[in-house]
Amino acid sequence: MSKQLKLKIVTPEKLILEEQVDQVTVPTTEGELTILPNHIAMIAGLSSGDIVAHSSGEEIPMAVSGGFVEVKQIDGETEVAILADFAEHIVDITEEAIKKAQLRAEELKKQAENKEVVDFEHFESELEKNLTRIKIADKWRTRKYRK
Repeated sequence: MSKQLKLKIVTPEKLILEEQVDQVTVPTTEGELTILPNHIAMIAGLSSGDIVAHSSGEEIPMAVSGGFVEVKQIDGETEVAILADFAEHIVDITEEAIKKAQLRAEELKKQAENKEVVDFEHFESELEKNLTRIKIADKWRTRKYRK
């Protein structure tokens, strides 16, 4: 059996995924990064996009927005901890969720016009989360992946 790494994806609300995988690709603020077993220890900021874990030849995609990824070696095992502001398995992004995200994004854009009312920090993160959902769901719509 080939060596694997322990992947854990967590948001403020819940644990999204915890399992052994062959590799994981994450969108960082410096570009896309693929982490393999025995990767050097590091911490990087996450950007919006998709995390794709590979396990037994299957892809496990998730939409992600904001946060950090930490890679460390513990007792000879590579551990990858992803602490995301938002993360969601592609299976959970239904057509209904996409429509809601589109409506919410449009609503937020309209609210931005009233500069006296808008909380820009909250607005930006909410808009980014909804646009990421739409983009990643569209990207994976016709591709095969593990549910």
